[in-house]
Amino acid sequence: MSTEPRINDRIRVPEVRLVGPSGEQVGIVPLAKALELAQEYDLDLVEVAATARPPVCKLMDYGKFKYESAMKAREARKNQAHTVIKEMKLRPKIDPHDYDTKKGHVVRFLKQGDKVKITIMFRGREQSRPELGFRLLQRLANDVQDLGFVESSAKQDGRNMIMVLGPHKKKTEAMAEARAAADARKAERLGRSAGPDDDAAVAADDVAVEAEDAAVAADDVAVETEDVTAEVEQPAEAAKDA
Repeated sequence: MSTEPRINDRIRVPEVRLVGPSGEQVGIVPLAKALELAQEYDLDLVEVAATARPPVCKLMDYGKFKYESAMKAREARKNQAHTVIKEMKLRPKIDPHDYDTKKGHVVRFLKQGDKVKITIMFRGREQSRPELGFRLLQRLANDVQDLGFVESSAKQDGRNMIMVLGPHKKKTEAMAEARAAADARKAERLGRSAGPDDDAAVAADDVAVEAEDAAVAADDVAVETEDVTAEVEQPAEAAKDA
């Protein structure tokens, strides 16, 4: 069944309770009279309460009404916050450079308002040293304590040790701050655009922003690639150590 309201000639009742274009109550009038008024105002007669007796109809620009309703629904979806659980995988004997890189990803995820699942992957004889993984998780939690907290403490899960970090900042707050920062950058670029010479600078800024976004996306792909590689290597290295 269609969820669209009946409009104009599709309305099939002898009389309606009519509401004017500004929300004023016209009263109960014959359908023919309501359609005549709609033509006079160059508006549509829209049935807004079909179950009422008699049905309630309003004079409005139905095309404009549908457009505004779609924009409101789009804005509502845009403001919806979906918390995502990201995952970061580390080795117990990770070198300092790799640790800093991984920590940078965790920091970025927490700033975005996402949770992060930290997985320490043990291989071979490392499984007999779970304290290495525990200390590494504690170190990471301490390093990012300004941005997140330990939502789920470290626990052993087969060959892995897992901890979940939650962000201090809510997803909606992170989204609002990101939009505000983007708007500020845009306003700054537009503010500097005062002539032909500045147009080139604005264009260069746009390219820089796009490059930054591309770099973030590349980082995410790199993280996923590292995780897949680690999963493939772990069974082979475990078998070799055994």
